[in-house]
Amino acid sequence: MAHAPVEPADDDLASGGGSGSGVGAIADFFRDADAAQDSLLLWRLTHQQPLVHALSGLFHGPAALVQLRLWVFLQLASQGEALLARERIAELFHALRPEALETVLKRLRDVGLLAWDETQRAYHLPALAQRVAGVLAPLTAQASEDDADGGELAALLGQVVGANQLGSVDAGQVQLLHAQLARLHGEFADAIASGSEFRLREARKRYDRAATLIDRASEAIAAIIGGSRGHIQLERAARGLGQAQSRLLAMASQFNRALQQMDRQRVTLGTTGLTSTDVKRWLQAAPTLHQLLAGALARPTAVAALAPHELLDVTEAEFERDRPAPEQAEELPSAQDAPAGTLAAVALPRELGDLNDLLSRWAMEPAPDGAARSVQDALLGPIPGATRYAQLAYKAQLLPLLGDPQAQVLPGATGALARQPWRVQWQAEAEAVDHHQIELLSRGQLLPAGSMGAQEQEPATPAAPGRPDTGAPTKESKNG
Repeated sequence: MAHAPVEPADDDLASGGGSGSGVGAIADFFRDADAAQDSLLLWRLTHQQPLVHALSGLFHGPAALVQLRLWVFLQLASQGEALLARERIAELFHALRPEALETVLKRLRDVGLLAWDETQRAYHLPALAQRVAGVLAPLTAQASEDDADGGELAALLGQVVGANQLGSVDAGQVQLLHAQLARLHGEFADAIASGSEFRLREARKRYDRAATLIDRASEAIAAIIGGSRGHIQLERAARGLGQAQSRLLAMASQFNRALQQMDRQRVTLGTTGLTSTDVKRWLQAAPTLHQLLAGALARPTAVAALAPHELLDVTEAEFERDRPAPEQAEELPSAQDAPAGTLAAVALPRELGDLNDLLSRWAMEPAPDGAARSVQDALLGPIPGATRYAQLAYKAQLLPLLGDPQAQVLPGATGALARQPWRVQWQAEAEAVDHHQIELLSRGQLLPAGSMGAQEQEPATPAAPGRPDTGAPTKESKNG
């Protein structure tokens, strides 16, 4: 008859299950003793016997008694005094019953967290107590909303960054931080894959807090990764930490895509402005959700049986309703009379007509000083002060049309100007003009068509406007 193996009691497990100390005592719990010898972490733990013994003494027993020991110990560790007299301790814990205080102080003395100085007749905290107080420091922090989200990450980042500043960072601390980043990545990935809008938005808040903490410690993490060469364990842990940091920070785009998908799936209820998200949130916050069904099931629903031909009729009607109507033939529109309209030609500038009128008058009136006329008189007109620079420049560009054989056949004012019995002759010099907009004007003459002789075959053409050696005017600089 087979018998089940007898499990060792808790006291036997606490004593190591066998004789010996260090790794040898713990090795009794392993199937292979060599595996215990090869574990670096286990070797380090076995060489921290005073610290392990102190923590075991603090946390052994009922929860209320553990909390009392922690409170007394952390109160003593927070005192800024090297020595604590017995009267000072009694004053600090005057609210405790004397027998309870004595029990706690005895336990602290037994585990090495409190020492009695016989010469000074006072208590003091040894170095071991300071180490334990550093380990228990997160217990003294005020509980906040971020404890469940970024409290552990903040504590680990603080330890790693602080140790890096002091030059005492080790691979174990980096591995713990790496593991925490990997766990956060897994939780955020599950929230993205869940498809729940509320879980996704809550995870996004946690992710933003974690990303902020990582950004603040990014320089320290980069320094750890860069300064870990030569230490195999630290270098391996730092490389894994860098990869975990990159993977976690790269999840921002995944959150954005998932939230955009949620926004596209959100449905607005009519013109009320309410969305399906608002309805879900209201249903989750409703205190008595079951009361919404009051009277809803008072009348049971009846199942209507439909014949196959009725189903076909309904289906055919639905298809016909959604089918687009065929295009109807449309007749061509009947003939209609075109509306009456007017043909308007583009009006030429008034200066062209004025120049034509002036040259026509000159052709019928003899010149006072001979046959030639001054170009300056033709450009400035009868009222020189009223002539603007733009008008004068436009007239100067029209003068080469005089006698142009191609322009003479044109109808209208342009052809009339080309058929005028005058020819322009420019000179390669300029003269000053007493005008409020014109400073210099090229000299020139208007000669009757028959008096030019051979020069009529090659009429002079003015160069670009603005140059003093051409027929175009030069605008005075002071007037722009």
